[in-house]
Amino acid sequence: PQPHTTARAMVKVGINGFGRIGRLAFRLAYDHPELEFVHINESPGSGDSCAYLAKYDSIHGTWRHGCAFVDGSLEVTSAETGTVRRISYSSESTPGAVDWAGHGVELVLECSGEFLTRQSLAPYFERGVKRVLVSAPVKDATEPVLNVVYGVNHLAYDKAKDKIITAASCTTNCLAPVVQVVQQKLGGIKRGSITTIHNVTNTQTIVDAPNAKKNDLRRARSGMTNLAPTSTGSATAIALIFPELKGKLNGLAVRVPLLNGSLTDCVFELNEAHTVEEVNGAMKLASETGPLKGILGYEEQPLVSTDYINDQRSGTIDALSTMVVDKTHLKMYVWYDNEYGYSARMVDIARMLVEKGL
Repeated sequence: PQPHTTARAMVKVGINGFGRIGRLAFRLAYDHPELEFVHINESPGSGDSCAYLAKYDSIHGTWRHGCAFVDGSLEVTSAETGTVRRISYSSESTPGAVDWAGHGVELVLECSGEFLTRQSLAPYFERGVKRVLVSAPVKDATEPVLNVVYGVNHLAYDKAKDKIITAASCTTNCLAPVVQVVQQKLGGIKRGSITTIHNVTNTQTIVDAPNAKKNDLRRARSGMTNLAPTSTGSATAIALIFPELKGKLNGLAVRVPLLNGSLTDCVFELNEAHTVEEVNGAMKLASETGPLKGILGYEEQPLVSTDYINDQRSGTIDALSTMVVDKTHLKMYVWYDNEYGYSARMVDIARMLVEKGL
């Protein structure tokens, strides 16, 4: 990620939805002085479990700061100084039921996954919030919400009109930097498809059970013992960032019984002939210089999925797997920690909003 300079000393931040992304974004952002967390809303959920899960994570390890639920608030104890910061807590089911303005909140990280239209997000602004950053694509065909893939199109943010910003999806963040390099350095994509080999999420069930979270029967089957084909909107979402690719990319996902470390299989028909060496050379250069440094990774070692846990990059090229068939048919594997890398990009966007004075 690129360095930030703060135009304002501090912005007061709230989180709605203290699940996987909400907690990791909280961890990653907490020590940035320009972001002051003042309120967390989680529904349903107890404050005790929120504090406990902020501190201890089965995948990402133990957070270095102390965190406990005391007298209705989260208390974070600094690992360096021992000072305690209190963060107010509520468990309301809708954003409009939370007194965000009363807590001084200017920016909300909307991480519940439940409020994904302009209409459902409107109560934030009625409650005095200035900006809402959503951890999923927001659907609005008539007035599209800006999908920000940090490092690719974050400069498209317009302070005058973008009150809602979405950080797109984890797979879109993995895919977009790769697509950008192909478009700019390798002559562009004629057509393509992707398959994301994606670990389980809370939209699936641990054991077979009715599942109301997604209209997808296969997610009702045990996520711990099955490979489950399902949908991904990441490939079509790329067209929102690269309009010239509308109708030319699509994709599917396969949910696999792993808790972390995902892989996107990219297959592109190129407009120009290239070799494996040329493709990998372009990806390596992009990973080391310019706006994708720290966003796009490049790896020549024979690594596996667990090697990418806690990797803050959006995606990393598996150079050993790059393949070119008949000069123009390109296949690449791109690793990503779909939780940690995506949460890191949310924090990058939040810091950008502060830098621009919201």
